[in-house]
Amino acid sequence: MVTAALLCATATACGGSTAPSPAAITVLPPASRPPDPAAVAANELGQIPVLMYHRVEAAPAGEYDQTPAKFTAELERLYAEGYRPITMAEYLAGAIDLPAGTHPVVLTFDDSTGAQLTLTPSGDPAPDCAVGLLEQFHSRHQDFAATATFYINNEPFGEDPRAVPWLVRHGYDIGAHTATHANLGQLPPADVQRELVQNLRAITAAAPGTTIHSMALPLGVYPADHGLASAGSWDGMPYRFGGVLLVGANPAVSPITAALDPTAIPRIRSGRNPVAFDSTYWLDWFDANPGARYTSDGDPKHVSFPRAVADQLSPHWASTAQSY
Repeated sequence: MVTAALLCATATACGGSTAPSPAAITVLPPASRPPDPAAVAANELGQIPVLMYHRVEAAPAGEYDQTPAKFTAELERLYAEGYRPITMAEYLAGAIDLPAGTHPVVLTFDDSTGAQLTLTPSGDPAPDCAVGLLEQFHSRHQDFAATATFYINNEPFGEDPRAVPWLVRHGYDIGAHTATHANLGQLPPADVQRELVQNLRAITAAAPGTTIHSMALPLGVYPADHGLASAGSWDGMPYRFGGVLLVGANPAVSPITAALDPTAIPRIRSGRNPVAFDSTYWLDWFDANPGARYTSDGDPKHVSFPRAVADQLSPHWASTAQSY
């Protein structure tokens, strides 16, 4: 690639009478060139697994819970198969900046339990909690970011006031999950909005300045007025979420496709027992159908995809699109 600022193709285009001398031409070294999208089978219109976790503990009780060993084993599989974590905030913004040939995965945690994050007296994550395990995995694999999105309720993480600020300081994403983990389908509109506003107030009181980009529906249940999951107001405070997450049970579309519905983003369950369409099922499916998943071109300035799927592109991203 020749830099546009230093190379003029003709004397007329430069406004001068002679072409530039060879010394005036700067060619980027091969390592600086964006990779060839076709060479890495880039498909940034492909699907993305958004994985849903709950408790990670030695004796899991619920079907959504799992042991530390199984959680770490799933991280190992994701890493070996080229997945790299992004947050839900990055997903919603379409800000997916990953090495060429790798695939985004969004790790999400619901309910803000101590099994997800317990801080030691020194302020570090306990080694057997989910965050501790993720941080340890990152220490062994520096190119696998220690990041995730946590959907928290009021009084989170055993009411440790250090927990939410720790997550924010260390690059984790925070989402809303209602104040009391309410079944929104059973509440009148005013109470739906109260649940969400009180939740936002608690989060921002714990970590001032935190921006909440998304919410996860407790139990996967919408309020009777689905729109109140995305926007509303209570006690003089408005709220608006860029994304609403479901409980299951399939991969999410790429955020740069026309098919994106940010009010209904599906997730894939991961737990101690196999269930229909869980994380093992879908990771196996992607392994057998690699062309269906999002594969990065390694170039954050462009959106790359096979020409055969060009009709899936959202017009919003047309100016950065490059098909092959």
